[in-house]
Amino acid sequence: MSGNLEPVFWENARKHLIRYGGQFAPLIIERAQGSFVFDADDRPILDFTSGQMSAVLGHSHPDIAAVVGEYAHRLDHLFSGMLSRPVVELAAKLAEKTPAGLDRALLLSTGAESNEAAIRMAKLVTGKYEIVGFAQSWHGMTGAAASATYSAGRRGVGPAAVGSFAIPAPFPYRPRFERNGEYDYLAELDYAFELIDRQSSGSLAAFIAEPILSSGGIIELPDGYMAALKKKCEERGMLLILDEAQTGIGRTGMLFACEREGVTPDILTLSKTLGAGLPLAAVVTSAAIEERAHELGYLFYTTHVSDPLPAAVGLKVLEVVERDGLVGRANTMGKRLKDGLRALQARHECIGDVRGRGLLLGLEIVKDRRTKEPASDLGAAITRECMNLGLSMNIVQLPGMGGVFRIAPPLTVSEVEIDLGLDLLDQAISRVQ
Repeated sequence: MSGNLEPVFWENARKHLIRYGGQFAPLIIERAQGSFVFDADDRPILDFTSGQMSAVLGHSHPDIAAVVGEYAHRLDHLFSGMLSRPVVELAAKLAEKTPAGLDRALLLSTGAESNEAAIRMAKLVTGKYEIVGFAQSWHGMTGAAASATYSAGRRGVGPAAVGSFAIPAPFPYRPRFERNGEYDYLAELDYAFELIDRQSSGSLAAFIAEPILSSGGIIELPDGYMAALKKKCEERGMLLILDEAQTGIGRTGMLFACEREGVTPDILTLSKTLGAGLPLAAVVTSAAIEERAHELGYLFYTTHVSDPLPAAVGLKVLEVVERDGLVGRANTMGKRLKDGLRALQARHECIGDVRGRGLLLGLEIVKDRRTKEPASDLGAAITRECMNLGLSMNIVQLPGMGGVFRIAPPLTVSEVEIDLGLDLLDQAISRVQ
């Protein structure tokens, strides 16, 4: 009998786990190494999502394992009012690596937590409370972060925070605002802010945005959009918060995606990739904003704020990314992957669009390329067949869109593994169709 069919395991899972979204894969995962996870039958499954879009160095990277082992034996957790060398060193390294002017960091555990802390800081420093985001956003499932999340999870849990507003994300594949036959995303932004201004009570505190909306379907902010968004914020006395949970630490072919347009946010949030799969997040902001927040009594105590073990991991992640040239590698491997996906698009009519940057790519499945009619059932079937063939894929299914595969292998992925993933995806699409 297959190890994955172990009846006691699944009975205990059914009886004792709270289900938190979607279905569990019908597998028992026993171990992971590099770009692969292995199930209870020791079957290798190519992980094309880096776990939860996080494991930028692959699974069980030896340098990370060594740091975890060292600090588990030496200095794992402290009272939140105590400091250790890894915490201060990581804060200094983030100040060095992030865009100029972002000099102070708060180290936390998860992306939702870092966005929560950033929104709280923006409200305190501006003295205002209204937060604007994109209607396809995902920033987390805690209070303020959930209120700024619009791609899912808003129904049945009561009202969001007062002053929560959304505007449409610019989407070249499915443009909503055309002038003279061209998608005018900057005019769309102008119109969106006209509507925000009409709805606002005059208390606009911040805009929170992902440079590439991942859970929204790999929607990339077009050229010039981020700079225009920053200008809108400045005109209204708002802060710009950039959530680089998935785009940070080299994933898009730059250390931080905001560097592409030379836009420095007022507050930058990091998570997922900073810990390379382990729970580490950061809020990075200017000295001026931090000083003002401190004067006003900024409070964000958590059990694991400034913990030494994850901070030591973050330091090692930044070291390995630089040492092994993984930012450049994201460009090289990303081009190979994107070229391969476009070759699949030429062979399979159901592939409507290929988009994204570096090793954060999206592939949208549609019924008809001309009408772009969504094909959610087809996307789900391809996902299942990929898993049957040994390829782990994640698909986003939102109203009005086809199924969008989020493809984000580790920055350490090899050419052979890229080609294997493309071949398995090709097989899965062919079998399902």
